[in-house]
Formats: sequence, C-alpha cells, structure tokens
Amino acid sequence: MFRWDKLMEYMPLFLEGIVVTIEITVISVLLGTLLGLFAGMGRLSDSRILRWITGIYVGLFRGTPLFVQILLIHFAVLPTFMKSDAFVSGVVALSLNAGAYIAEIFRAGIQSIDKGQMEAARSLGMTKGQTMREIILPQAFRRMLPPLGNESIMLLKDSSLLAAISLPEVTYYANLMQGKTYLAWEPFLTLMVMYLVLTMVLARLVSFLERKYGTV
Repeated sequence: MFRWDKLMEYMPLFLEGIVVTIEITVISVLLGTLLGLFAGMGRLSDSRILRWITGIYVGLFRGTPLFVQILLIHFAVLPTFMKSDAFVSGVVALSLNAGAYIAEIFRAGIQSIDKGQMEAARSLGMTKGQTMREIILPQAFRRMLPPLGNESIMLLKDSSLLAAISLPEVTYYANLMQGKTYLAWEPFLTLMVMYLVLTMVLARLVSFLERKYGTV
C-alpha cells in the first residue's frame, strides 16, 4: 500500500530539494554557456596554443564520466584551494562538463554559417570581432537553440548525481527518505515524477524559444 502519510511528511524536504535542483541547474547552464562560448571560439582560433588548450579541455570533460568529475572536483580539486562546499563543487563540476559539450555546439554552429558572410563583412571594413559579434554569432545562435536546449535538459537530469556529495537537492532527500523509512516506491516514484515535470516544463520553454528565435 502506498504510504501517502510518509510521503507528506517528507514533502517539505522534497520541495526544498527541487528549489536547489533548479538553482544549480540555472547557474550551471549560464556558466556552462559562457565557458562553451569561449572554448568554442578557442577551438576556431588562429592560435595553435589556444586550439590545443581548448581541445584538451573539451576532450577531457567529454571523454570522462560526469560522476567521476564531480567526485574529483569535490574531494580533491576544490579542497586544495578552499573549504569543501557541495553547492560550489556541484556548480563547478556541472558548469565545466556542460561547457565542454556546449563548446562543440558553438563550434558547429559557427562553422555552419557561410564563410562568404565573414569575407563580405571584412570587405566592408568590419573587424573580425565585430563580424563575429554582430553577424555570425546571432545567426549561429538561432541554429544552436535545439542542441543548447537538449544540453540544458541533460544537465537538469545529471544534477541528480550531486546527491553523491551530499548536496541537499531532490535526489538527496529521496535517498534520505528511503534510508529512514525503508520505503522505495514512495520516494523514488515521487522523484521520477518531479524530474519528469521539470524536464517537460524546460522542454516547453525550449520549444517556445525555438519558435520565436530559431530557424527552420
């Protein structure tokens, strides 16, 4: 029998966890997009050193499991510089991981724009930076909306891995309820429904942005 009474007892904690999940996802998506932009531009740079550095970054974070990255950053990297904090570790790990994937999205988006537009703008006296900022990136961004949306949804779901470092997000509280009550259906089915609702809302938002700003 489904224990609604126990679920209601833990529901305030689930709601607190949802807030943390949303906060860390939004921050990580924003920072990851910024990192991805710079790394993507670095991948297309004329500088061999910059291409090499960004290539290592992208290859490292795309080629290793996010779970391992979270553990390494929380238990090894950040304690070298500061007192360990699960929220900061989560933001750093998710942002760096997302940035590596978003870098490739930016690179592909920029390369999809006809090179003739860059040449035409340069012939009109615009600098490379001006051309990229005012002509290339706005067009590329419209084409990048679908994969950026998918990456945001993946990041939302991947935030559940942060329960491993005791970040008080929604998965952490589901594990807490299961450990104290020995119930399984109640915490984990509720967790699944909550993530489903969040991803559906985010998917609707991405779909709206695609219709408004994207290209066919």
